[in-house]
Amino acid sequence: MKLTFLYQPVDDLAAAVAFYRDVLGLDEAWREGETTAAFRLPGTEIELMLDVPPGDGPEWKAGGFYGVESVEKFMAEHPGIKWVGEAFDMPGGRAAAFLDPAGNTVHIFDQSAPVPEE
Repeated sequence: MKLTFLYQPVDDLAAAVAFYRDVLGLDEAWREGETTAAFRLPGTEIELMLDVPPGDGPEWKAGGFYGVESVEKFMAEHPGIKWVGEAFDMPGGRAAAFLDPAGNTVHIFDQSAPVPEE
């Protein structure tokens, strides 16, 4: 597992982007549609991902987003983990979420989607 993003759910992406960009001075790294944007965190490879989640369950709570080789393989190798929600497709791969013993949400993702040919 490699920490890649700090996931921060927001209600209003435009307001959140303006705050992190204009007030805190962070540089936008990328954007996915009208619901997700990421910012570079100075001095690190980790990015802050802002997202308007599609639901309010525990799978959409703030937490680290860790890259794994395969979400499906990770889930199969960790049957004792308390998974929340369902694994889902995301741009570039799959994602899933689980709760640690304290009830904190932990997100995992992979980059398993085939790379489009140019």
